Amino acid sequence: MKNLGNLMKQAQEMQAKMAEMQDRLAELTVEGAAGGGMVTVTLSGKSEMKGVRIDPSLLNAAEGEILEDLIVAAHADAKAKAEQRMADEMKDLTGGLNLPPGFNLPFGG
Repeated sequence: MKNLGNLMKQAQEMQAKMAEMQDRLAELTVEGAAGGGMVTVTLSGKSEMKGVRIDPSLLNAAEGEILEDLIVAAHADAKAKAEQRMADEMKDLTGGLNLPPGFNLPFGG
């Protein structure tokens, strides 16, 4: 039973670290760019869009479709960066354990 006690203690410690990590990620902002920086999108650590910056040269009717594509691309870039930061945080939290993709620990938010 001593091992079970140690396992429970480790689980509680990891749960506390997971909560801290989620708090840090909630404060995180990442910026994605497209079109050589002509469009940038800022996301929170929860992938909520916080801002968009568009180079004025793209603000004309003839560039509408290009602008739409660049906004989508900038969002995808920012989302990928946020996901990478989350994966890095998780790797630090789990001590480098190689958890399978999609594996969720049984606690946290």
